[in-house]
Amino acid sequence: MTVSSENASEKPGPQHVAIIMDGNGRWAKKRGKLRVSGHRAGIKSVRSSVSFAIKNQIQSLTLYAFSSENWNRPEQEVHSLMELFVFALDNEVKSLHKHNVRLSVIGDISRFSPRLQERIRRGQVLTANNTGLQLNIAANYGGRWDITHSVKQVIAQVQRGELSAEDVSEQDISRHISLHDQPPIDLVIRTGGEHRISNFLLWQVAYAEFYFTEVLWPDFDENAFSDAVTSFTQRERRFGGTTPDDQSEQAPGGNVA
Repeated sequence: MTVSSENASEKPGPQHVAIIMDGNGRWAKKRGKLRVSGHRAGIKSVRSSVSFAIKNQIQSLTLYAFSSENWNRPEQEVHSLMELFVFALDNEVKSLHKHNVRLSVIGDISRFSPRLQERIRRGQVLTANNTGLQLNIAANYGGRWDITHSVKQVIAQVQRGELSAEDVSEQDISRHISLHDQPPIDLVIRTGGEHRISNFLLWQVAYAEFYFTEVLWPDFDENAFSDAVTSFTQRERRFGGTTPDDQSEQAPGGNVA
């Protein structure tokens, strides 16, 4: 499905969309099922989101699959999530490759089992030269970890004499932040009705637009994605500045009301 609205045709859609996939457990509970069944059902929504992104020429899609805090969940659920991750990589990567999708996993994957790390490596190698949608899976990822990791890289540069501490800038930190080589994040979608960021891409979403929906992740289809993009195209993005309309409303002396 493509976005179709008067405003959507006038303003460009997002080039980079990030999604906090929330609501799997509640989806399963409403149906009297185990939480893991909700996670399994969520794979369908991942496929739908990738399909929508490809059809609508979105350059990058970043999905929050497993946060660094998710290790605190019950051991059996974490184990099931890891097995589901392996299953998804085994069964979805070939299809991604067929559709010219490039896969990247961001986060500290060192805590994953060697088996899962190998699946991740294979998927990234297989799709490395694809030129279509960039699909990023955030796994064992946390925004604070990302910023800390970047700062450590900058400190190492200072220690090697490649950079002076006084000259460290935002750009120096940004160079080591995840997704630095991709378009800035335009739109963050969170499903499941919650209104929080949950330690997701804290540095990268500084000027992103946010869209919250009550739809639980396993029910998030192309229509729901289209609604989010349509909402995005109807907004006036200022990036901390003003719009031409705002400027015309200034007092003759130039003071902003």
